[in-house]
Amino acid sequence: MIRTALTTVALIIGTLIAGLAAVARWLGIPDRRGGLYDIIPQIWARLLLGAAGVRVIKHGTVPLDDLAPRVYVSNHVSWFDIPSAIRVLWPFGFVAKRELERYPVFGAAARALHVIFIDRENRKAAFSAYEDAAAKIRAGQSVLVFPEGTRGRDYAVRPFKKGPFVLAIGSGAPIVPVVIHGTIAVNPRGKFRAGPGTVHVHVLDPIPTEGLTYDDRSALADQVRQRMAECLQSVYGVTPLPAGRGTSAEPAEVTD
Repeated sequence: MIRTALTTVALIIGTLIAGLAAVARWLGIPDRRGGLYDIIPQIWARLLLGAAGVRVIKHGTVPLDDLAPRVYVSNHVSWFDIPSAIRVLWPFGFVAKRELERYPVFGAAARALHVIFIDRENRKAAFSAYEDAAAKIRAGQSVLVFPEGTRGRDYAVRPFKKGPFVLAIGSGAPIVPVVIHGTIAVNPRGKFRAGPGTVHVHVLDPIPTEGLTYDDRSALADQVRQRMAECLQSVYGVTPLPAGRGTSAEPAEVTD
């Protein structure tokens, strides 16, 4: 209970700090690598992880310190996937569901911090937002997407939405599969609690998208999903879902 209370306080303070990004945008403070808009999410993530007592360990050798844009594709089982990913992969933009934009302070701050909101109830609008995201990636901004959509209750990789892979193909940027393990113990779906634990973030080898077309989206999604499932099985003994349950679905559910 103490950790949960501390995490709640940290979330409130962190959200207020994140709100400074919206103020900075309004004041016209420019966005630059290593600047305010990169620092604020790191502070937010450190506050939450520190309050809950979470240690994050990175696995993988993909260089994260150059300027080449990437599309990070991650599994999603807990709210703590987000601060854990920020600690390892930042800077990047998020692709998130439109409902989150309505939260006071959070919505404005998220927009200032490169979050791209997707209307998951409107397929046409979702693809339009993905096209906008692809343009930003081509301009040099990496993004993180959770192609399963909503959070799962276990680590077996669930069906993928196609939208994120249309995004990757449209941008021409490589996909970097990311596997997060340990966040269920910290904060499982449906539970209002947070506790200490160790979270492992595996950054897998990039998968190129250059030369692919819209018709390749399903095969690309299946390739990425298989690689992530293989990592979970070989490292943590997670049994993959049976064949037929992992085929790619249509867009456009995203981060929740």
